[in-house]
Amino acid sequence: MQQTNICFHGIGTPNRELEPGEDKYWITSEQFEEIVDYLAKKPSVQLSFDDGNASDAEIALPALARRGLRATFFPVAARIGRTGSIDRDGLRDLARRGMQIGSHGMHHQSWRRLTDAELDEELVLARRLIAEESGVTVDTAACPLGEYDRRVLTRLRHLGYSRVFTSDRCAARPGSWLQPRYSVTEDDSPETVRATVEQHSPATTTAISYGKRFVKRWR
Repeated sequence: MQQTNICFHGIGTPNRELEPGEDKYWITSEQFEEIVDYLAKKPSVQLSFDDGNASDAEIALPALARRGLRATFFPVAARIGRTGSIDRDGLRDLARRGMQIGSHGMHHQSWRRLTDAELDEELVLARRLIAEESGVTVDTAACPLGEYDRRVLTRLRHLGYSRVFTSDRCAARPGSWLQPRYSVTEDDSPETVRATVEQHSPATTTAISYGKRFVKRWR
């Protein structure tokens, strides 16, 4: 049995300076509504939102609530309360309305090649700050930029994270600790998302995907 994890980032018009390449992960409100209309009919699909943009509370939450959907939100701790990013009230509203809150780290940077102290800031301090701001326990994480390695995963396990999400663009096993996701981009539509959700990858493609993840986990 497999499930599909779909990840969104920004919706609408960003009110902050974007990082290089980040603009392709922003979609219009109309795109979002159309895609979520389709996903609402797919109970096996799990939704998540990265980066903690203000649109999480302003656009995504009302749209999800209207359809009776739940999702996990992964804010960047250092951005909470900044212009264009979700604030304390927004996070608490998400939690109060049944959404899960996870961690996307402190500064939206790759966790690979960080010093031990820098990694602790990303995995320990960021989780603590997000928990304080949201008022709920934080025990899931999403790897920024989709990057991770054996050292990062070992540290996440040691710290007791119950589930870790990546951007490996393949189907996931419902009970797995490591959860790959597909990120929605500006080029997507309900049709392309449907193709992703309903695709049945041949064994060779599945083997290649597994091989890539195996290398990332053990490098």
